Amino acid sequence: MSATTIPTATPSLFDSPLISEIRRRRLTDDPRKKDLSPTVIDRGVARFLVARHFGFCFGVENAVSIAYRAVQENQGKRIFLVSEMIHNNLVNADLELHGISFLLNTDGSERIPFSELRPDDVVIVPAFGVDLGVMERLKEQGVDTVAYDATCPFVEKVWRRANQLGAQGYSLVVHGKPFHEETRATFSRVVGSAPGGIMVRTLDEVGILCQFIQGEVTESEILERFEGKVSPGFRPALHLMKIGVINQTTMLAEETKEVARMLRQALVSRFGEDLIGEHFADTRDTLCYATSENQNSVKALLQSGADLAIVVGGYNSSNTSNLARILEATMPSYHIQSSADVLSDTE
Repeated sequence: MSATTIPTATPSLFDSPLISEIRRRRLTDDPRKKDLSPTVIDRGVARFLVARHFGFCFGVENAVSIAYRAVQENQGKRIFLVSEMIHNNLVNADLELHGISFLLNTDGSERIPFSELRPDDVVIVPAFGVDLGVMERLKEQGVDTVAYDATCPFVEKVWRRANQLGAQGYSLVVHGKPFHEETRATFSRVVGSAPGGIMVRTLDEVGILCQFIQGEVTESEILERFEGKVSPGFRPALHLMKIGVINQTTMLAEETKEVARMLRQALVSRFGEDLIGEHFADTRDTLCYATSENQNSVKALLQSGADLAIVVGGYNSSNTSNLARILEATMPSYHIQSSADVLSDTE
């Protein structure tokens, strides 16, 4: 790789002068981020409403910058990402163009055998983090997992809270997609620190847990329904009676709040409001502020009205998909990955 091809910072491929100026001006005018109204760009024949908050959050920008810094600092070395840096095909494809190889697929299967790693290889931990089992395998190969650890600080905040709650005897209910890299990484830490843990994705699944807490379904029914989604030795009769709720940071924030509300109410029904502090932990501080800002901005955008909505982002991005879900409930919406998906002025 020649020196001229090595980026000095996050490439302009992921930046837009117009959008960057909009973000700069909005931050100058509203430093406390209280105004969620969209930015209006009026071109006469069309008016574009741009959500107040959108795009790469701090955690993603930081992770992408770390990856390109690794390229800058390690010419001549083999450079690997544990898995996709983020769920954005443009970013991942460009990283591969700059010589970075991926060790794992998004489902956790190997692309490159870990046995081929050498101690002098450079390994980047992606924004999602990695589960503890993968981390141990990397350490066994003698590679450095610290120098280019791009785990999002807000994901790490969830992990720290899980450790705190586990030390206090709380089991953890993890709201997330069981197959998602971040959820797998978070759950591995729950297994290592909390008395018990269980993964839920839908409110229907949460309703089943509530029914168990209230004595309406059996322990065997829970274990059968959540097979593969509980920690080793998980006993619903023990581990669902003192819980905290944490989430995959890109889930719908309002949905995670509803998960917590439903479980708290079930425990109140069983033990009473006076004792709820002994059975349910307040974990509102684990919700990712950037995810909440983006989702709240889209809701404010809907109030302004429009003929259609376009959401730009990876098709396998949980964050982008949730923004599309919010919009499509109200207006015709299109989820595209880039301008290449706009085929003409009519399709």
